[in-house]
Amino acid sequence: MFAAVRDRPRKDSLMRCPFCNHDDTQVKDSRPSEEGASIRRRRSCSQCGQRFSTVERVQLRELIVVKADGRRAPFDREKLLRSVRIALRKRPVSEDRVEQIVSGIARRLEASGEGEIPTHLIGELAMEALHTVDAVGYVRFASVYRDFRETKDFSAIVTSMTDRKTGSD
Repeated sequence: MFAAVRDRPRKDSLMRCPFCNHDDTQVKDSRPSEEGASIRRRRSCSQCGQRFSTVERVQLRELIVVKADGRRAPFDREKLLRSVRIALRKRPVSEDRVEQIVSGIARRLEASGEGEIPTHLIGELAMEALHTVDAVGYVRFASVYRDFRETKDFSAIVTSMTDRKTGSD
């Protein structure tokens, strides 16, 4: 999936140090992560000596998100990641699993062949993924995504989950 990862440190002048903004950083270590879907690189700044990590991911295409009011914006993986993290806060779901969820959604969006993605599709894919991982996280996400206003909204989604589980949907 990726080009061969070099074992020796290399100079990468395209990555600026987040501490001093110097453009001379060196890769000290590289390793695949997220089951080969990305590469984590450990870097060092030659100016200030600080160390930091970067993550490189495959991006098949630029995605544009079409919002409900018609505005368009580039797809922001970090925004989706924050939303999923909030839904799963204090739940027994590892950070690796959260990354897998978001990477899976991003891959599905990229593989769809569409350059413009409606926001509702992203929300539905996130709900689908959360439903299989953690019921509480699913309800939390749904309450924000579907803009729950009353307790009956929560009751309705819990009832639908119960019906789906028992097969009487």
